[in-house]
Amino acid sequence: MPIHDWTRVIPGAFHDFHHEWISTIKRSLNAGVLPSNYYAMAEQIAGGLGPGVLTLESVDLQEEGEDYVDAGALSGGGTALATTAHLRAKLSEKSEAVLSARRRKRIAIRHRSGDRVVAMIEIVSPGNKSDRHSIFAFVEKALELLEAGIHLLIIDLFPPTARDPQGIHAAIWEEVCGEQGFQLPEDKPLCLVSYEAGLEIGAYIEPVAVGQPLADMPLFLRPGRHVSVPLETSYQTAFEGVPQRWQKELT
Repeated sequence: MPIHDWTRVIPGAFHDFHHEWISTIKRSLNAGVLPSNYYAMAEQIAGGLGPGVLTLESVDLQEEGEDYVDAGALSGGGTALATTAHLRAKLSEKSEAVLSARRRKRIAIRHRSGDRVVAMIEIVSPGNKSDRHSIFAFVEKALELLEAGIHLLIIDLFPPTARDPQGIHAAIWEEVCGEQGFQLPEDKPLCLVSYEAGLEIGAYIEPVAVGQPLADMPLFLRPGRHVSVPLETSYQTAFEGVPQRWQKELT
């Protein structure tokens, strides 16, 4: 199924889809994608890392029986670098988007040893790009996770704005590297990116566009070890739950 243009619908329509997609990805991960010592949960993390998120070095992970894929098997674009009424209506729509972004859930991957978070999946929403503060908060959260050794998969199906002219990943990567550099291809303004946390942070990037199918993306559980997240099939399943009113608008 091709990626839809979610800018054509109200933020609430994407929020509804977001909820379905999170649940679908979570079920897929728990149904055999994740090794037996890991599990996925849909969680709401409003601020700070919380008591269950610690650096990977503090968690004794048992590798026996765990079905990883070596990072060397990755192909494609992976890169690793060192370390009035009208006005009121618009304001109301923007507020809805911001509130949805703050309240939405993301997927946390936990290891059974201490139930510690080792990775997270974040789906970008309209509220994350609604103003400078929202983008700053999103970038800061991503950096906080990576600095704590938490691997991260970000799915950004919204085009760049004046506040993130090269997308969310470029804003994050500028903070990681201390310099600008990443640019989205003009014909692929959306982006999927998987971050491998560690002494060095790796970014495995897949630019995409409306009308294209989603690529399955790596989700790192340990440095050098990942599983593949079935984004395309989970997207299709989740879209079936979107109300017909908005399916017709999008197709």
